[in-house]
Amino acid sequence: MRKILGILGLLIAICIFASITSEYFLTAFNIENLLRRSALFGIISIGAGIVIIGRGIDLSIGSVVCLVGIMTPWLLSAHGWPVWLVIATMLAMSLGIGVFHGTLITRLRLQPFVVTLCGLLLYRGLARGITADQTQGFGGAFGALRFLGNGRIQITDHFGISMPVVFLVVIMTLAMVFLHKTIWGRYLLAIGRNEQAARYSGIDTARITTASYAMCSLLAGLGGLLFVLDVGSAQPVDFGNFYELYAIAAAVLGGCSLRGGEGSIVGIVIGAAVMQVLRNTITLTDWIPDMVEYAVIGAVILGGVIADEAVRGFFTRRRRTKSMRTDGT
Repeated sequence: MRKILGILGLLIAICIFASITSEYFLTAFNIENLLRRSALFGIISIGAGIVIIGRGIDLSIGSVVCLVGIMTPWLLSAHGWPVWLVIATMLAMSLGIGVFHGTLITRLRLQPFVVTLCGLLLYRGLARGITADQTQGFGGAFGALRFLGNGRIQITDHFGISMPVVFLVVIMTLAMVFLHKTIWGRYLLAIGRNEQAARYSGIDTARITTASYAMCSLLAGLGGLLFVLDVGSAQPVDFGNFYELYAIAAAVLGGCSLRGGEGSIVGIVIGAAVMQVLRNTITLTDWIPDMVEYAVIGAVILGGVIADEAVRGFFTRRRRTKSMRTDGT
């Protein structure tokens, strides 16, 4: 809870700064756009957070987003596949990628960093090779399908809730139930804290770890589908670039420890919102040049991680001192 309140305070502080420095920040259009972008990145960040909680890492998220985002309009427009078959194929492919990663990591004992780094290169290369490095789009068709990505539920005359926000709420609820209310979520937390102890206690660590990578890739595939439905077209060379870094950063900012064993779904979503509000602030304000966007974001993330470690160390020392005083009495 302390971490959630901390990242929520950072989000509020950035929003206050942005509203003071830009008259456009609090407009209905900008708020609606922020909610949509935060929801899209929140979906893939939840997947990254689930893997990190189990003391893993997935660097292939952006390339899975690219592969799904490229193949969806390619199959629909260029090859005439039915909509239902394309969606089912893309989600099944994303799930299969995660199972493949998890199998290599748990059965062959390969390092998650190496496996998913190879995936980062492999899936983007496939996307570029399949489409001959050509931009893919819907050509103004498939309006009903694109509603899932760019549609909105009208609230007032000038403001509406975009469909990705609806998807995020559903996914966030399911992820919270999985992590905090099911035995498999508790198994995942136990693996993140101490995988060897979890294995000795009878937990099938290989199956749970593989499931975490499968969920991460599935959410990345769903995110890629919603991203391309939102923008309408995708270019293999840059679609989804750095998305894995934004997802990992959002999870870490949201309280997921890279050591594993702890994390909060709500915190991850707030962390994704912080990333998008920060980007939006840099775009709107004249105080910060757009060229240093990544430098500012990196500095904020680094500051947040340092502050988290400092606070954790402070409370650890405080508990240790209190324990020593109690033992002394």
